[in-house]
Amino acid sequence: MLVLYLALAACSRPVPPPEVTGELWVGTRNSPASYYIGANGEPAGFEHDLIQSFARSQNWSLNWTIKNRPESLFELLDSNHIHLVAAILPQTVVKDRHLISGPVLFETPIHIVYRTRERRPRSMAELEDKRLALIIGSGHTPVLMRQKRKYPGISWAALENVWPEELLAQLQAGQYDAVVISGMDFDPMRSLYPDLGVAFDIGDTQKIVWALPPRSSQAMRNALARYVEQARKDGTIRRIHERYFGHVRRLDSSDILGILQRRPLRLPEFRRHFQEAQTLTGIDWRLLAAIGYQESQWNPLATSPTGVRGLMMLTGQTADRMGVSNRLDPRQSILGGARYLALMKDALPARIAEPDRTWLALAAYNQGQGHMEDARRIAQARGGNPDSWADVKEALPYLSRGTYSNVTRYGYARGGEALHFAENIRNYYDILLRLEPAYDPLINLGSKEDALGTPG
Repeated sequence: MLVLYLALAACSRPVPPPEVTGELWVGTRNSPASYYIGANGEPAGFEHDLIQSFARSQNWSLNWTIKNRPESLFELLDSNHIHLVAAILPQTVVKDRHLISGPVLFETPIHIVYRTRERRPRSMAELEDKRLALIIGSGHTPVLMRQKRKYPGISWAALENVWPEELLAQLQAGQYDAVVISGMDFDPMRSLYPDLGVAFDIGDTQKIVWALPPRSSQAMRNALARYVEQARKDGTIRRIHERYFGHVRRLDSSDILGILQRRPLRLPEFRRHFQEAQTLTGIDWRLLAAIGYQESQWNPLATSPTGVRGLMMLTGQTADRMGVSNRLDPRQSILGGARYLALMKDALPARIAEPDRTWLALAAYNQGQGHMEDARRIAQARGGNPDSWADVKEALPYLSRGTYSNVTRYGYARGGEALHFAENIRNYYDILLRLEPAYDPLINLGSKEDALGTPG
């Protein structure tokens, strides 16, 4: 059972090794890449999921301590009040602190990020006499110190107790001309800051690790090393990375600006219909709104040359199947689209867990259930997991190539289009999750406006 400790102070005494107590104590920080509370109220994050998988592999219970400052986490390690720190730590920072570095989990570039409306700097030389900033504890100071030997004119502000999102917000507000930030921290924020972009990368990629105290047990270190090695081999790290970062570079700045500009103008008119659809199907209304934006940019009169129509761009066959009599009626279209997505989810094997279940259903929404099953067969034929979106998304483009025609049943399909469709929606959904509140149907129970009914 996961126990969350939002500790304001360290525990009163050091914790025994996890192999003795069966409890793993982990320190982390609140960030998109490490640990946060998701839209469903449950903990999430790349490092959260990976640590959870590690603890499960050892049959250990898991306790979390959340701190805003890396220094506070290191103090807990030094006093043996936690067993490890998972906070997107560069290996160099861990070694400089004379802590034990766990195995390398992944590598991330170091970006110079700037405002894209201004002239793009192409080298450190062009940042001399510019206002530059970084976060203390990010591991970027030694990199800049090496650059300063070559370019004495560069200087920077070192910010303490600042999260990556705040650093980017200060850049966007004009407080700095550029900032130094890791790719792992910038990528999840791209959809929030479409006016910011990567100017260039500096130094070598950072090796990200977990930190253990010098007095950590050898059994703990060995267990961690074995787990990471196995997680690389069986694709666990890749699948968890895909869950959080596999889609974040799909949209360009014009796509992001488009939904940000249209949201206040168009979404209010249809919000109640999306929320009614959530009540009907149990699917988050913001995901349904993301589909509507991808399909028509929330235009209820949209019509394609192939004959799909309406806000959710339903085919005539799908509309008939979902009981939609008028595809250009926004309420009918939204309820029909929501029912169809629910149908695609229900058709998948019960063993497929979220969020993979939803991403697979989105691809089926675009290409049909038969082609989705073909893509799952191709994923399996390629040695992947047919229940994993990370593996199936790699298989989708093969639907149009015939390479695996011996395992498919439904023939040619534009699998790349389904991949593009699903990944775009994931990005739009991320944006709406941050900007639109969740909807609780119980609060509106009995409201005539939100009463349930058939689409037609």
